[in-house]
Amino acid sequence: MKVIKTRVNKKSIIRWKVYFDRSRMYIGYIQFFLIGIVFLESFKDRPWGEFIFRYALIAIPLALFLFILLSLVLGYFDSRLGLREEELRNLSSSNPVLMEIMHSLNEIQSELKNLPVKNRK
Repeated sequence: MKVIKTRVNKKSIIRWKVYFDRSRMYIGYIQFFLIGIVFLESFKDRPWGEFIFRYALIAIPLALFLFILLSLVLGYFDSRLGLREEELRNLSSSNPVLMEIMHSLNEIQSELKNLPVKNRK
């Protein structure tokens, strides 16, 4: 593929895409904290907001601890219920490379079943 008189390697583009996808996770963490700040600011004139900002050294670390604890509990239940595995199963069924591998494995299994078994003594 040529882009502005330069040859661009397909593998390089895919590698850059992977780097970009990985960085989205970290950007998501930053966005989470910024949304948290905006959320707390919206409560500033309310009784809970006054309490949070008056005792910020206690309330904010406590809220962060509770968030982490709740995230771990949700992740645990996600694992126990098998939601991630089912999600991966559905994603893999739409992946053509994995479907080729599954087809090849099924062919190998059927060929193995049809092979004559020699009795060993």
